[in-house]
Amino acid sequence: VQLQASGGGLVQPGGSLRLSCLVSGFTLDYYAIGWFRQAPGKEREGVSCISSGDRSTYYADSVKGRFTISRDNAKNTFYLQMNSLKPEDTAVYYCALDFSWDRMFAGDPDHWGQGTLVTVSS
Repeated sequence: VQLQASGGGLVQPGGSLRLSCLVSGFTLDYYAIGWFRQAPGKEREGVSCISSGDRSTYYADSVKGRFTISRDNAKNTFYLQMNSLKPEDTAVYYCALDFSWDRMFAGDPDHWGQGTLVTVSS
């Protein structure tokens, strides 16, 4: 089982980035997927998650209207489209996966990818 996150980088305020998480060892459409982040000196927080079948979706208040989570089951990849980025979005972003929506929503999924650093700065 492997989750491989990519797409981080340096972007100016107001810019956009798309993070990707390639999943191997699981059939993606059966699982809840999510993105979390951890800024320097802060605790990890949930950014967005979505249940299997895309029946339930969560966005943190701080990213609502700016970030969009999506999946491509055929590619076994899920994404986080981040628009209108702000300096406070700077963090290491982690992708995660779990069969249980409850565990994902609680911020305790079983499977994690490595982080990808997003830096928003002029």
